[in-house]
Amino acid sequence: MNTPKLNTYQLKQTFIHNLNRMYFGKLLLSQKMDGLIESASSKALGLALTEMAGDLINQINRMSEMYGLINEKPANEVNNPLKAIIKDEFCLGTSSETEIINDMDIILYVQILEHINITAYRLMKLTSPVFNNKKVEELLMECFDESIDDDQLFVLVSKEYID
Repeated sequence: MNTPKLNTYQLKQTFIHNLNRMYFGKLLLSQKMDGLIESASSKALGLALTEMAGDLINQINRMSEMYGLINEKPANEVNNPLKAIIKDEFCLGTSSETEIINDMDIILYVQILEHINITAYRLMKLTSPVFNNKKVEELLMECFDESIDDDQLFVLVSKEYID
């Protein structure tokens, strides 16, 4: 059975759908970052989260620019896996858990989010040529690279707890 090919309209809609999910997920996460930073018990995790918070703002700004470049407006979709994970509050705060367990939970959830970001950006990179706009592709690549860097940063932080 042959896989059906997306037409131009479907390619654009796939890109916009993922852009909306990423944009609104990152907006919500940016509102939660101060609380996450405060809940980190180690300086290394706090610094990594602070760096991630700055990257979030950069990515939100890039995505805002992408909307303008493709003549679209952000549309907040109801079914958003990023927002669902963020609203779960990273499963933090149960009284029986130690600070270190909370730190590891933060690292786990942040990496889950980054892996979703990386996958979504990868799909968006595949569909972005439909807009025939190199600036969109450049902004997308910057977001993609930043998510990979953030993921690697949290791998290094997690190793500090283990090694």
